[in-house]
Amino acid sequence: MKEYFVFMLKGIGMGTANVIPGVSGGTIALITGIFERLINSIKSFDFKTLRLLFKGQFREFVKHTDLYFLASVGVGILIAIFSLARLLEYLFKYHSIYIWSYFFGLILASVYFIGITIKNWNTYVIISFLIGTAIAVSLSFLSPAEGNENFFYLILCGVVGVCSMILPGLSGSFVLILMGNYQLIFIEAVNQLRIDILFPAAIGIVVGLIGFSHFLSWIFRRFRYQTIALLTGFILGSLIIIWPWKDKIFVTDTFGEVVIKKGMPVVARYKLVLPDSFSGEVMLAVVFIVLGILSIWLIEWTAKKKSV
Repeated sequence: MKEYFVFMLKGIGMGTANVIPGVSGGTIALITGIFERLINSIKSFDFKTLRLLFKGQFREFVKHTDLYFLASVGVGILIAIFSLARLLEYLFKYHSIYIWSYFFGLILASVYFIGITIKNWNTYVIISFLIGTAIAVSLSFLSPAEGNENFFYLILCGVVGVCSMILPGLSGSFVLILMGNYQLIFIEAVNQLRIDILFPAAIGIVVGLIGFSHFLSWIFRRFRYQTIALLTGFILGSLIIIWPWKDKIFVTDTFGEVVIKKGMPVVARYKLVLPDSFSGEVMLAVVFIVLGILSIWLIEWTAKKKSV
């Protein structure tokens, strides 16, 4: 039970990261050592799984799917999403710089700790790392689309969003911002329990998870170090999105007026800036960056202590 409780805590970490634009739940899974097991567990839902289920062979079904592990992580993710949606809405409104700062430190440290797991930095690994970095950086310069409540578009959002969520360094929340539906799905639908929005998104999530997990498992087995290097590049490139000090650039209409949607100005992108001075706010933000770095160091230290 203690082991599965720890898995649930890691799931809470993944869920928390997925709610925050720019942070990937896959990064947390990779940092906490459950990424490959999670992918293989999701991938196990195949025709054999259905056959075991229909034959009533529940013990074999549980073993084949690593169900207790998957359920523990899944419960943690759901707890985080439904309990933190309102809290994060408040924190991003009044204390966004500190949230960004903590995750900036966390992601910065994870680049190092994940990178050192690669034992052979050959040409192909380096190229994979540079490609991953370039892709993540280029995403930060894209402008978001308009929101769309179309049933099939919501399914597509679920597919693309969940694939991004399980990929370290690519934020599902940020991708949903680019698709125009982050506010609709993660804030409004979750807080108001809008089934008409959550149901099609959930269909896309299930389809995307099972399909994409097979691809990830295959590529991990055959090109392990290149894949880790690519994911490390994704994580490094995502630091641009997470940089704590940025100005909002709003969407404007043909007359130059800021577009207001549901009472809020629509953000087109962020312009990175340097802090004006070493004020109390800046110093506290630096403290949060250090706390993020220490959090990853503590996770790594604990993992090494357990393995000894």
